[in-house]
Amino acid sequence: MKRPDFMSLALAEAEAAALRGEVPIGAVLVVDGAVVARAGNRTRELKDATAHAEMLAIREASHRLDAERLTGADLYVTLEPCAMCAAAISFARIRRLYFGAADEKGGAVVSGVRFYTSPTCHHAPDIYSGIGEQAASDLLKRFFRERRDD
Repeated sequence: MKRPDFMSLALAEAEAAALRGEVPIGAVLVVDGAVVARAGNRTRELKDATAHAEMLAIREASHRLDAERLTGADLYVTLEPCAMCAAAISFARIRRLYFGAADEKGGAVVSGVRFYTSPTCHHAPDIYSGIGEQAASDLLKRFFRERRDD
């Protein structure tokens, strides 16, 4: 049996977010090889600055699993998480973080503050970057180019 391509599912969530007029970022949270939660950005729709794809996926998974901590969970995100999302990933004790494109302006994992290298960070997930990077980057570039052209 072929293993699911979780980053493709995250990219589908990002594409759905773009169709809603949201910045196209998607996230999929997986436990034991099964998708527990998936989300795309909804900051504009919900009028909530914290409604990033990662935050929504973590909230949904926590609710579904009835657990504050998501040890053993893997998170697939199309863009490098910001500081807020990196902190939530740490607090949720997510095991592995896979992300597509780096975010030099707003990222906080391999860019910017590098949250997980801070001495005050209590938990750092294993990090795998560049997964589906080209597709994620192309989607973001196309989204912002279309906004500029309008």
